[in-house]
Amino acid sequence: MALIHHAELVPSKLELLAAWLPSQSFWPDGATKELERVAAYRFDDPAGKVGIETLMVRVPTTTRAVTLQVPLTYREAPLSGGEAAFIGNTEHSVLGTRWVYDATGDPVYVAELVRTIVTGDREVEQFYEENGERTVKPGDAQVRGSGHPDASVPATPTDPTSLARESDAASTCVGAGDVRVRLVRDLGAQDAGRPQDGDGLLLGDWAGVTGALLAVVSG
Repeated sequence: MALIHHAELVPSKLELLAAWLPSQSFWPDGATKELERVAAYRFDDPAGKVGIETLMVRVPTTTRAVTLQVPLTYREAPLSGGEAAFIGNTEHSVLGTRWVYDATGDPVYVAELVRTIVTGDREVEQFYEENGERTVKPGDAQVRGSGHPDASVPATPTDPTSLARESDAASTCVGAGDVRVRLVRDLGAQDAGRPQDGDGLLLGDWAGVTGALLAVVSG
C-alpha cells in the first residue's frame, strides 16, 4: 500500500513536467505546455524509501490531444549515477525536498515494473493516514501484469548506469541485464513495436480507456 500525504508541492508535478518534457524525443510536434493530468497509478518500493508513481498527462497539439505516460520516482536524496534521469527538485510540505526522476532510469522502478508484469500483479492501493486511521484513496487507473504469481522474476541491475535507455517518438526502451523493457510513451501510438509471443505485458484501464498497452517485457 502507498501512503499519500495531504501536501503541497512547489513546483507541482505538472510544472516540473512542463519544463522537462519538451526536451524529450517523445514530446509531440506542435505541442503546448498546457499539461492536463488524466490518471495515475503507483507501485511500492519494497524497501519503503522511493515513491513510484506513473502519470498519464494530456498534451494538446495543433492536430490532436496526445496522452503521454510518464513514470516518476521521488527520492529523499540524489540517486547516485542517475543524473541522466533527473527531472528536478520539488519542495514537499510534509517530506521536504524531493529529487524527482524519470523512472525509466531508476533501478527501483524498473525492478518493480518487471516484477509486476512477470507475476501478474497490479497497482498498489493508496491511502491517507490521519489520527492513526487509514482512509483509502480511490485510484483512477488500474493496471495488471500478464504473468503468473509463481513465475520466476529475472534480476535487473541495481546501478542506474547499467540501464541502457533509448527513446523515440512513441516509447522508451530499457536494457536491464537480460531483460528488455519497452514503456509506451504516446498512448495513442500503440502500433509501434507490437509485442511478440511470449512477451509480458502491462495493461491499463482508466476513464474512457480499457486494456491499453502500457509496457512490454521480453528477454
